[in-house]
Amino acid sequence: MTDAVQPAAVHPVDEVLPLPKLFALGLQHVLVMYANSVAVPLIVGGALHLPKDQIAMLINADLFACGIATLIQTIGFGPFGIRLPIMMGVTAVAISPMMAMAAMPGVGLTGIYGAVLVGGLFGLCVTPFVKHVLRFFPSVVTGTIITMIGVVLMRVGINWAGGGLGAADFGAAGYLAIAALVLGTILLILRFATGFLQNMAVLLGIALGYAVTLVLGWADFSGIQNEPLLRIVLPLQFGIPQFYLVPCVTMCVVVTIVFIEATGMFLALGAMTGRKVEAEDVKRGLRADALGTVIGAIFNTFPYVSYSQNIGLVGVTGVWSRWVCVAGGCIMLALGLIPRLAYVVASVPLYVLGGAAIMMFGMVAATGIKILSTVDYADRNNVFVVATAIGFGLIPIVAPTFFHIFPDALKPIFGDGIILTSIVAVGLNAFFNHTSREQAETDAFLAAQAAEHI
Repeated sequence: MTDAVQPAAVHPVDEVLPLPKLFALGLQHVLVMYANSVAVPLIVGGALHLPKDQIAMLINADLFACGIATLIQTIGFGPFGIRLPIMMGVTAVAISPMMAMAAMPGVGLTGIYGAVLVGGLFGLCVTPFVKHVLRFFPSVVTGTIITMIGVVLMRVGINWAGGGLGAADFGAAGYLAIAALVLGTILLILRFATGFLQNMAVLLGIALGYAVTLVLGWADFSGIQNEPLLRIVLPLQFGIPQFYLVPCVTMCVVVTIVFIEATGMFLALGAMTGRKVEAEDVKRGLRADALGTVIGAIFNTFPYVSYSQNIGLVGVTGVWSRWVCVAGGCIMLALGLIPRLAYVVASVPLYVLGGAAIMMFGMVAATGIKILSTVDYADRNNVFVVATAIGFGLIPIVAPTFFHIFPDALKPIFGDGIILTSIVAVGLNAFFNHTSREQAETDAFLAAQAAEHI
């Protein structure tokens, strides 16, 4: 008698959790990325002096497109989607270029959408060549980039905890107290709770902080009565995209920069979840990023990218299921269709989110450090790569005006510590080490073993 064939074990990334857990954990992801997601339409809409009702339409269209792009990335449809726990949102790299486009005579929103459409199509065209460059991302490179992603995000989290960069009362005692309450609650739950309650630590911490602000009257719901109960998001609601040479070329550069950053994030998430990320996986992920950008242009929103801050949440909760982010994508769709619901979520103060962000973004840096622990430092070339790349990545953080002599068009490169680290790490590794594809794949496997239990 032959032994019965045992069903193959389901990888944690593919595990489908009960519906209540999916909703709660998905809501955590939405709360983490929501502030950044709505910031771009607010900034661009303000730069174009759009009326408040049109800015509200921009936000709803953005949330709706976020949801669609997230579902494509996480569920996967044919050659699109990396099928990992990823939330999609508007890339901050595009803010400065789009502000410059908004200032160009005659360009306006439709010119920006034309550039976004061209950038997305450009991304779809270049993804087939990704497999030829993946060998330039061994552990010494990916670990360095991921560490810098965490460091750069930490600046964002700290600014949130202080009340938001540029706030007149930045660092007020009340803001710091609420942020400390949120962080302390999360740490206590992680220390003493178990199971699902432990996985919900971030959401519970944010919920407690939000409840305290409501009791104190610090949350602002003014204007919610003017929002309709339901708003259908329509394609091209702001007009047909227009095409101008300089904005289109600029957006292609933005997409290239985003692809470099996204590749590091995919490798980080693969290492964290224990699922090996191959060249084909990276191609599917980048293809979904590009398709999300095309969808953004059609729905009159902006370029989309896989959000790095949600990687930190994956690390904190220890929940690898991509279906959690599928639930998050569905929530984003609902927020895009129900303006008042989106308004309530948008009213979570930044300092509440900042208390959770300090830990979550630190988890990203911890993943990079763990991967760097697999690097052979007896080879001094690896030391040179890590030291120089991190040094360059810190320049925009410690001295934001260091590269002020460069033209504004280069600010997305020289003003971003992640991009600087990526360029220097890849370039120096190629110069010193000449990593083969086989060696890079071996490094990636070792990195996955090192990082999967963070």
